[in-house]
Amino acid sequence: MRRRTLTRTAAAAGAFLLASAVAGCGGNLGGDDEASADNFPDGAVTLMIGQDPGGSTDLIGRALADPASKDLDESMPVVNRPGANGAVAAKELEGKPADGQNLMVINASLIAITPLAVSEDEVVDIEDYEVVTGISQDDYVLVANPASGWKTVDDLIKSGKKVNFGTTGVGTGSQLSSQLLFNQAGVAGEDVPFDGGAPAMTAVLGKQVDVASIQLGEAYPQIQAGKLTPLVVFSKERNKYLEDVPTAIESGYDVPVSQYRAIVAPKGTPEETIDRLEEAFQAGFDDPAYQEFNEKNLLTPHEISGDEVVEEWTAARDSYAELVEKYDIDMGDAS
Repeated sequence: MRRRTLTRTAAAAGAFLLASAVAGCGGNLGGDDEASADNFPDGAVTLMIGQDPGGSTDLIGRALADPASKDLDESMPVVNRPGANGAVAAKELEGKPADGQNLMVINASLIAITPLAVSEDEVVDIEDYEVVTGISQDDYVLVANPASGWKTVDDLIKSGKKVNFGTTGVGTGSQLSSQLLFNQAGVAGEDVPFDGGAPAMTAVLGKQVDVASIQLGEAYPQIQAGKLTPLVVFSKERNKYLEDVPTAIESGYDVPVSQYRAIVAPKGTPEETIDRLEEAFQAGFDDPAYQEFNEKNLLTPHEISGDEVVEEWTAARDSYAELVEKYDIDMGDAS
């Protein structure tokens, strides 16, 4: 495995001593957590999705559940619990037994961006979960209707027009990327939130809004068809699927915003269970069908360890908070 080697060595030594003590006491010394780890998986492993069916997160979860379930030799039903950018599912997962039988695909925006738009008691903290593994990166692209005549973000800025910009909702990477860009560029604009990427994109196609920040996988077919013009991407580096489109950073704006996803389990799930789950999802990552899914949906693999996810997402949360304060951005109230 990629991590926890020292921890498991210590755990093994501790287990030996504990087993000796249990034997000396007639074998009656708790042991429920260890038993659950030894018996894992014990039936179906449920994978919750905090978004509606058919969206990017849902499709990713379903594509990964199939090969992971085969490795575990148990079914992995996908259950959608949409609401509050994934917070509804995340809160539900907190109340589940810490035995590895219930998991969730969680979005980085819920951890790093939504806290900028909600009250403190609504914040979801990555430290409240056991992170199994990172999954992938999905980049945002700012798109315009070709009828606007804009081919670059500079064209938009120089137009001097007050811009109506569509986003995929309050407290999302779509909203943050747009507001950071327009604030830094001195563009007057009005945020028009939609419930997801599909309606935001439809609004651009129908000229109801001027532009929208949408995940590339959703926008790409319309870009290829010439019905949307990509102006700028918000990833730290150029996206390999849109190599001719510059990043906001290249264009002179401090807007490093992408969507990342990970698999999490309830806090306190045994280390051995997390390791077994990590192994199963690694088998999923190695599956040719899943790799083809990534290519087809323009996803960049970001299959990092759980420890790296916590470090990366925590740093992003702090960085975004600083940027919002620096540029005096009001993310609004998502409640």
